[in-house]
Amino acid sequence: MAGIKALISLSFGGAIGLMFLMLGCALPQYNSQYWPLFVLFFYILSPIPYCIARRLVDETDAASNACKELAIFLTTGIVVSAFGLPIVFARAQLILWGACALVLTGNTVIFATILGFFLVFGSNDDFSWQQW
Repeated sequence: MAGIKALISLSFGGAIGLMFLMLGCALPQYNSQYWPLFVLFFYILSPIPYCIARRLVDETDAASNACKELAIFLTTGIVVSAFGLPIVFARAQLILWGACALVLTGNTVIFATILGFFLVFGSNDDFSWQQW
């Protein structure tokens, strides 16, 4: 039952994060610019390096693994890019700063949700996301 509660709370977090992103794009006082939707690509790309590294890395080794470290580095670069893109858009005056703040808030919630997903379902126990 704890896995179901975690899944429901993670889906709620994802919905809240996407709501902030859509508010930053669609509110009329921000001139309805849809440039911030490009951060959706970063949401999709961020877990991919770590998922690939988990498939390739043997977890029995206690030492640091170069493949896993590279995956964490690439994931960090993707996350930083997702936070930087709305700031670049706001500095280039493609979007307003209020929309940038909403998108950054949405980024924080979405990436916290993605991190929570890997913390809850990342272990190889009885209730794992790999079963799905």
